Amino acid sequence: MQFLKILFWCLIAFIAAIFTLENWTSVTIQLWGGVEALINLPLLLLLTFLAGLLPTLAWHSTLRWRLRNRLATAERTLADLRAAMAPPPAPPQSPDSVATPASEQAA
Repeated sequence: MQFLKILFWCLIAFIAAIFTLENWTSVTIQLWGGVEALINLPLLLLLTFLAGLLPTLAWHSTLRWRLRNRLATAERTLADLRAAMAPPPAPPQSPDSVATPASEQAA
């Protein structure tokens, strides 16, 4: 299975490299104040991809952290309630109150 994952990521990297080489052109971007910037198309696509990915990734990580904390709190509360609801342990019996086996009584 690990081999298939590595093969998949190598295939994705190969496709990205071919795309980058075939589309290595400069693109003019109009910025504020009439400023123009020349940027390579693959770099522009990478920047726009990261501009969409990073906020979503931060939101998802924060959500997972909050849910993990809520689950840990709920598990602690459940363990405390189970401990409170458990019956108290039986008192230890003294050796005098333990019944002797029938074979010792016959002797």
